[in-house]
Amino acid sequence: MSDVSIYRLGLVLLLSSGLAMPLIAAPLDEALKPLPAIAVLDPAKVELGRQLFNEPRLSVNNTLSCASCHHLETSGADDKAFSLGFDGKPVPLNTPTVFNASLNFKQFWDGRVDTLQAQVEHVVISPLEMGSDWKTVVQNLSALPAYQNAFKQTYTDGVTAANVQDALATYERTLLTPNSRFDQYLLGNTEILTIQEKYGYQRFKDYGCIACHQGVNIGGNMFQKFGVMGDYFKARGNPLESDLGRYLLTQDEEDRHVFKVPSLRNVAVTAPYFHDASAKTLEEAVDVMFKYQLGRTPSQEDKDLIIQFLKTLTGEWAGKPL
Repeated sequence: MSDVSIYRLGLVLLLSSGLAMPLIAAPLDEALKPLPAIAVLDPAKVELGRQLFNEPRLSVNNTLSCASCHHLETSGADDKAFSLGFDGKPVPLNTPTVFNASLNFKQFWDGRVDTLQAQVEHVVISPLEMGSDWKTVVQNLSALPAYQNAFKQTYTDGVTAANVQDALATYERTLLTPNSRFDQYLLGNTEILTIQEKYGYQRFKDYGCIACHQGVNIGGNMFQKFGVMGDYFKARGNPLESDLGRYLLTQDEEDRHVFKVPSLRNVAVTAPYFHDASAKTLEEAVDVMFKYQLGRTPSQEDKDLIIQFLKTLTGEWAGKPL
C-alpha cells in the first residue's frame, strides 16, 4: 500500500525518535476541498478586465481603481482597517480580499448580490466607494481609442456598462490562489504538513470551526450571526450602523448582526479581521471566534495548533507565495 493510501485511511504511524505517534491524515471525504483549476476563459476578456481592474476612470474623480483597495501583490485587499473611498474618507466596512471571491456564494459582507458583475456595478456607483455612474464610465472609456478597439474586438456592441462588468468579472474569476500547502495535502501530498499542522487541522474540526468554514473556499458559502454564543457588540462597545449586517437589507430581526462567513483562504496575510477590522492579528481573531462563535475555552496549545494550521491556507499568486 502506498503512503498516500495509508494516510488517507488514517492509519499511518509517524516514527520519530523511535516512538510511534498517531498521525492525523486527510480522509477520502473531506469537508474542505482543494481549489479548482482556473477556468479556461476568453483571453481577450481577461486582459480587458485586467486593464479595467487597474483603471481609475471607473471612479468619479479618476483617483480610485479596483486595484487601489485590492492589492494583488500581497493579500488581495489592503492593510488598512477601512479602505478610502474616492473622497479620501474611510468606508464603513473592512475590505475583503478579491482573491477567490468568485467561489463565494454571495458578494459583500451582507451578501446583497449574487454575482461578481453585480458587485462591480454596486461598487462603481456607491457614494462611499467610487461615487460614479455608469453613463459617465461608459462615456469616459469610449473616449479612449485603446478601449474602443479592445471592446469592439471582444464584444459585438462595444463599450457598455454590462460589458465593463462582464470583463471585470471574467478577470476576477482568474484570481484564484492555488498551491497552498493545505491544498497540496488534500490532493495527496500528506508529507507537506508538519504533525503540528495536522493536529491543528484536527482541532479545527473537533472544536467546530468547520461548521461555518468548509467547502472549496473554506467559508464564503453561508450566513452566520456574529455573536452566536455571546454579545460581541456589547463587549466591543461603540455600536455602529454597519454592525447590523443583513438587517439593513431585510429589516428582519433574525438578520441583525448576520454577515456572510468569510473565506479562510490566505487568512494569515489578510489582517485586520472581521467586518469591523477589530482584530489586528490572527491570534486575536481566533480568540474572538472561540469566545463568541463557539462559546468554548481552548487550551493555549490547541489555539497555537489551529493557528499553525490556518497558516497552511496561504496560496500563490502569479507563481509566488502571498
